[in-house]
Amino acid sequence: MTTERPLGIQLYSVRDDLGPGRLDGTLARLADMGFTHAEPFDILGDPAGLAASLRRSGLRAATAHAAIDRLDREAVLDAAETLGIGTVIVPWADPATLTDRAGVEALADAVNSASALAAGRGIRVGYHNHDFEFAQHIDGVPVYDLLVGLLDPAVVLEVDLYWAGVGGADVFELLPRLGERVRFLHVVQEREPGNDRPVLGSDTTGRLGEILPLAPSVEMPVVEVVAHHSDVFPLVERNAAYVREQVRA
Repeated sequence: MTTERPLGIQLYSVRDDLGPGRLDGTLARLADMGFTHAEPFDILGDPAGLAASLRRSGLRAATAHAAIDRLDREAVLDAAETLGIGTVIVPWADPATLTDRAGVEALADAVNSASALAAGRGIRVGYHNHDFEFAQHIDGVPVYDLLVGLLDPAVVLEVDLYWAGVGGADVFELLPRLGERVRFLHVVQEREPGNDRPVLGSDTTGRLGEILPLAPSVEMPVVEVVAHHSDVFPLVERNAAYVREQVRA
Protein backbone atom coordinates (compact mmCIF):
# COMPACT_ATOMS: atom_id res chain seq x y z
CA MET A 1 0.00 0.00 0.00
CA THR A 2 1.34 3.45 -0.88
CA THR A 3 0.33 6.99 -0.09
CA GLU A 4 -0.18 9.93 -2.43
CA ARG A 5 2.80 11.70 -0.86
CA PRO A 6 6.06 10.31 0.54
CA LEU A 7 5.99 9.16 4.16
CA GLY A 8 9.12 7.97 5.93
CA ILE A 9 9.85 5.92 9.03
CA GLN A 10 13.09 6.26 10.96
CA LEU A 11 14.14 2.63 11.36
CA TYR A 12 15.45 3.31 14.86
CA SER A 13 11.78 3.18 15.82
CA VAL A 14 11.79 -0.58 15.13
CA ARG A 15 15.42 -1.26 15.94
CA ASP A 16 14.66 -4.43 17.92
CA ASP A 17 13.03 -5.98 14.85
CA LEU A 18 15.76 -5.50 12.26
CA GLY A 19 18.04 -8.43 13.04
CA PRO A 20 18.84 -11.45 10.86
CA GLY A 21 15.73 -13.21 9.69
CA ARG A 22 13.48 -10.30 10.71
CA LEU A 23 14.47 -7.44 8.42
CA ASP A 24 12.37 -8.47 5.43
CA GLY A 25 9.26 -9.03 7.52
CA THR A 26 9.65 -5.76 9.37
CA LEU A 27 10.13 -3.71 6.22
CA ALA A 28 7.15 -5.41 4.57
CA ARG A 29 5.02 -4.66 7.63
CA LEU A 30 6.02 -1.00 7.50
CA ALA A 31 5.15 -0.82 3.81
CA ASP A 32 1.73 -2.28 4.59
CA MET A 33 1.18 0.58 7.07
CA GLY A 34 1.50 3.08 4.23
CA PHE A 35 5.12 4.11 4.56
CA THR A 36 6.84 4.73 1.24
CA HIS A 37 10.34 5.31 2.60
CA ALA A 38 12.61 4.00 5.32
CA GLU A 39 15.27 6.18 6.92
CA PRO A 40 18.10 3.85 8.01
CA PHE A 41 20.37 4.65 10.94
CA ASP A 42 23.06 2.06 10.11
CA ILE A 43 24.12 2.04 6.48
CA LEU A 44 27.65 0.72 6.95
CA GLY A 45 26.87 -2.72 8.38
CA ASP A 46 25.48 -4.38 5.24
CA PRO A 47 24.41 -1.79 2.67
CA ALA A 48 23.91 -4.32 -0.12
CA GLY A 49 21.77 -6.54 2.09
CA LEU A 50 19.69 -3.60 3.28
CA ALA A 51 19.24 -2.40 -0.30
CA ALA A 52 17.98 -5.83 -1.32
CA SER A 53 15.53 -5.97 1.59
CA LEU A 54 14.22 -2.51 0.76
CA ARG A 55 13.64 -3.56 -2.85
CA ARG A 56 11.73 -6.65 -1.75
CA SER A 57 9.50 -4.57 0.51
CA GLY A 58 8.85 -1.83 -2.04
CA LEU A 59 10.25 0.80 0.32
CA ARG A 60 12.81 3.35 -0.79
CA ALA A 61 15.53 5.15 1.15
CA ALA A 62 15.94 8.82 0.27
CA THR A 63 17.59 9.78 3.56
CA ALA A 64 19.76 8.12 6.17
CA HIS A 65 21.19 9.02 9.54
CA ALA A 66 24.97 8.65 9.46
CA ALA A 67 27.64 10.59 11.31
CA ILE A 68 29.47 11.58 8.15
CA ASP A 69 31.15 14.35 10.12
CA ARG A 70 32.98 11.70 12.19
CA LEU A 71 32.94 8.41 10.26
CA ASP A 72 34.86 7.37 7.15
CA ARG A 73 33.23 9.77 4.73
CA GLU A 74 33.97 7.82 1.57
CA ALA A 75 32.55 4.66 3.14
CA VAL A 76 29.38 6.52 4.12
CA LEU A 77 28.99 7.91 0.62
CA ASP A 78 29.66 4.52 -0.97
CA ALA A 79 26.92 3.01 1.18
CA ALA A 80 24.57 5.87 0.36
CA GLU A 81 25.09 5.27 -3.34
CA THR A 82 24.42 1.55 -2.91
CA LEU A 83 21.14 2.36 -1.18
CA GLY A 84 20.11 5.15 -3.54
CA ILE A 85 20.19 7.69 -0.72
CA GLY A 86 20.30 11.31 -1.79
CA THR A 87 20.64 12.95 1.63
CA VAL A 88 22.92 11.82 4.45
CA ILE A 89 21.89 13.44 7.72
CA VAL A 90 24.15 14.01 10.71
CA PRO A 91 21.95 12.56 13.47
CA TRP A 92 23.55 13.84 16.66
CA ALA A 93 26.37 15.86 18.15
CA ASP A 94 27.81 15.59 21.63
CA PRO A 95 26.22 18.43 23.62
CA ALA A 96 29.36 18.63 25.78
CA THR A 97 31.28 19.84 22.71
CA LEU A 98 28.81 22.65 22.03
CA THR A 99 29.29 24.78 25.13
CA ASP A 100 31.28 27.55 23.43
CA ARG A 101 31.55 29.13 20.01
CA ALA A 102 34.70 27.22 19.15
CA GLY A 103 32.89 23.92 19.60
CA VAL A 104 30.00 24.98 17.41
CA GLU A 105 32.41 26.25 14.77
CA ALA A 106 34.25 22.92 14.79
CA LEU A 107 30.99 21.03 14.22
CA ALA A 108 29.96 23.38 11.43
CA ASP A 109 33.37 23.03 9.77
CA ALA A 110 33.12 19.23 9.87
CA VAL A 111 29.60 19.19 8.45
CA ASN A 112 30.46 21.74 5.76
CA SER A 113 33.53 19.77 4.73
CA ALA A 114 31.47 16.59 4.47
CA SER A 115 28.83 18.45 2.46
CA ALA A 116 31.39 19.68 -0.05
CA LEU A 117 32.75 16.16 -0.49
CA ALA A 118 29.29 14.65 -0.83
CA ALA A 119 28.22 17.24 -3.39
CA GLY A 120 30.89 15.92 -5.72
CA ARG A 121 28.95 12.64 -5.76
CA GLY A 122 25.53 14.22 -6.09
CA ILE A 123 24.58 13.66 -2.43
CA ARG A 124 23.39 16.26 0.07
CA VAL A 125 24.32 16.44 3.73
CA GLY A 126 21.83 17.47 6.39
CA TYR A 127 21.62 18.04 10.13
CA HIS A 128 19.06 16.64 12.58
CA ASN A 129 18.44 18.37 15.90
CA HIS A 130 17.67 17.16 19.39
CA ASP A 131 16.62 19.29 22.36
CA PHE A 132 20.02 20.49 23.57
CA GLU A 133 20.72 22.68 20.54
CA PHE A 134 17.83 24.86 21.68
CA ALA A 135 18.27 24.50 25.44
CA GLN A 136 21.99 25.43 25.36
CA HIS A 137 22.89 29.06 24.70
CA ILE A 138 26.14 30.83 23.86
CA ASP A 139 26.15 34.56 24.56
CA GLY A 140 22.37 34.42 24.76
CA VAL A 141 21.96 32.71 21.38
CA PRO A 142 20.63 29.14 21.08
CA VAL A 143 23.29 26.76 19.81
CA TYR A 144 20.97 25.77 16.97
CA ASP A 145 20.74 29.33 15.66
CA LEU A 146 24.50 29.76 15.89
CA LEU A 147 25.12 26.44 14.15
CA VAL A 148 22.66 27.06 11.32
CA GLY A 149 24.25 30.44 10.72
CA LEU A 150 27.64 28.76 10.31
CA LEU A 151 26.47 25.90 8.10
CA ASP A 152 26.84 26.25 4.37
CA PRO A 153 23.46 26.91 2.71
CA ALA A 154 23.92 23.62 0.85
CA VAL A 155 23.47 21.76 4.16
CA VAL A 156 19.78 20.95 4.52
CA LEU A 157 17.89 20.68 7.79
CA GLU A 158 15.79 17.87 9.20
CA VAL A 159 13.85 19.50 12.01
CA ASP A 160 12.69 17.18 14.76
CA LEU A 161 9.53 18.91 15.94
CA TYR A 162 9.23 17.09 19.25
CA TRP A 163 12.84 17.60 20.34
CA ALA A 164 12.84 21.24 19.24
CA GLY A 165 9.80 21.84 21.44
CA VAL A 166 11.36 20.01 24.37
CA GLY A 167 14.42 22.25 24.05
CA GLY A 168 12.32 25.39 24.21
CA ALA A 169 11.88 26.31 20.55
CA ASP A 170 8.80 28.03 19.20
CA VAL A 171 8.40 25.79 16.18
CA PHE A 172 5.80 28.09 14.65
CA GLU A 173 8.39 30.88 14.56
CA LEU A 174 11.35 28.64 13.76
CA LEU A 175 10.14 26.97 10.57
CA PRO A 176 9.28 30.14 8.63
CA ARG A 177 12.59 31.66 9.69
CA LEU A 178 14.57 28.66 8.45
CA GLY A 179 12.68 28.74 5.16
CA GLU A 180 13.61 26.43 2.32
CA ARG A 181 16.54 24.93 4.20
CA VAL A 182 14.03 22.69 6.00
CA ARG A 183 13.63 19.68 3.73
CA PHE A 184 12.57 16.98 6.20
CA LEU A 185 10.55 16.88 9.41
CA HIS A 186 10.73 14.29 12.16
CA VAL A 187 7.24 13.93 13.52
CA VAL A 188 5.50 12.00 16.25
CA GLN A 189 1.87 12.31 17.27
CA GLU A 190 1.73 9.69 20.00
CA ARG A 191 4.63 8.61 22.18
CA GLU A 192 4.85 5.55 24.35
CA PRO A 193 3.61 6.20 27.90
CA GLY A 194 6.53 7.14 30.10
CA ASN A 195 8.53 8.54 27.19
CA ASP A 196 7.22 12.09 27.45
CA ARG A 197 9.60 14.92 28.32
CA PRO A 198 8.50 18.36 29.54
CA VAL A 199 7.94 20.57 26.49
CA LEU A 200 9.46 23.99 27.20
CA GLY A 201 8.57 25.44 23.80
CA SER A 202 5.85 24.59 21.30
CA ASP A 203 3.83 21.45 21.94
CA THR A 204 3.24 20.25 18.40
CA THR A 205 1.06 17.28 19.33
CA GLY A 206 -1.97 17.19 17.06
CA ARG A 207 -0.84 20.29 15.15
CA LEU A 208 0.91 18.85 12.10
CA GLY A 209 -1.81 20.30 9.88
CA GLU A 210 -0.85 23.77 11.11
CA ILE A 211 2.86 23.08 10.81
CA LEU A 212 3.14 21.74 7.25
CA PRO A 213 2.13 25.03 5.57
CA LEU A 214 4.93 26.76 7.50
CA ALA A 215 7.52 24.55 5.80
CA PRO A 216 6.52 24.35 2.13
CA SER A 217 9.96 23.06 1.05
CA VAL A 218 9.60 19.87 3.10
CA GLU A 219 10.09 16.88 0.87
CA MET A 220 8.95 14.24 3.34
CA PRO A 221 7.76 13.85 6.92
CA VAL A 222 9.51 11.04 8.81
CA VAL A 223 7.86 9.30 11.75
CA GLU A 224 10.13 8.45 14.68
CA VAL A 225 9.09 6.63 17.85
CA VAL A 226 12.22 6.67 19.97
CA ALA A 227 11.78 4.58 23.12
CA HIS A 228 9.64 1.50 23.49
CA HIS A 229 9.28 -1.23 26.03
CA SER A 230 6.71 -3.43 24.31
CA ASP A 231 5.32 -4.21 20.87
CA VAL A 232 6.00 -0.95 19.06
CA PHE A 233 4.14 -1.71 15.84
CA PRO A 234 0.63 -0.61 16.91
CA LEU A 235 2.11 2.70 18.05
CA VAL A 236 3.99 3.13 14.76
CA GLU A 237 0.83 2.30 12.81
CA ARG A 238 -1.25 4.88 14.69
CA ASN A 239 1.41 7.52 14.06
CA ALA A 240 1.52 6.58 10.39
CA ALA A 241 -2.26 6.89 10.08
CA TYR A 242 -2.24 10.33 11.70
CA VAL A 243 0.55 11.70 9.51
CA ARG A 244 -0.98 10.23 6.33
CA GLU A 245 -4.24 11.99 7.10
CA GLN A 246 -2.47 15.31 7.68
CA VAL A 247 -0.39 15.24 4.51
CA ARG A 248 -3.50 14.46 2.47
CA ALA A 249 -5.40 17.43 3.89
